[in-house]
Amino acid sequence: MTEQDQDSPVSAPAMQEVVETDEELLSEVAEVEQQLRTIRRDMLRVIEDDQSKAQLTAPQMQAMIALFQAGTSEGLTLKELSERMGLAHSTVSGIVDRLERRGMVSRQVSLADRRVTRIVMTNQVRAYIEQRLVSHLHGPLLDALRHATRDEREAILTGLSTLRRLLAETQGKQEA
Repeated sequence: MTEQDQDSPVSAPAMQEVVETDEELLSEVAEVEQQLRTIRRDMLRVIEDDQSKAQLTAPQMQAMIALFQAGTSEGLTLKELSERMGLAHSTVSGIVDRLERRGMVSRQVSLADRRVTRIVMTNQVRAYIEQRLVSHLHGPLLDALRHATRDEREAILTGLSTLRRLLAETQGKQEA
């Protein structure tokens, strides 16, 4: 045995097992990622159809959804909308400019503080989204789960809960 072999806590056969396990795990990771991407794409397809019909870009649709989900008729400031979208202030400003030109949002001076401008969806757009968004966001999943047995639904929930727990545990270890 070499000095290096004596210091190594893992034997060669054990190391081979780790490598095989890692290759297997990497393959499973790729499969999980692919499944999640496919599920996301399938669930968003209905929204993308509306986005296409309305001739909105993905960021414009994201802005409209963020404004709707804010749940207030007062709208959001550009800073708040930028934070919700995770985009730069200047980028979101351009998105809002284009939506405003199309009559989908308006900029309104805050009555509480005239230095503040809020971005608000027009009533027509808000009404359309109220009618369509819930069915778009939940429709595909609701339809799929209607066709699942109780055992299949429980397996889906258990699997997703397990994955979330494991991700949280792993992230907790990495941050520590």
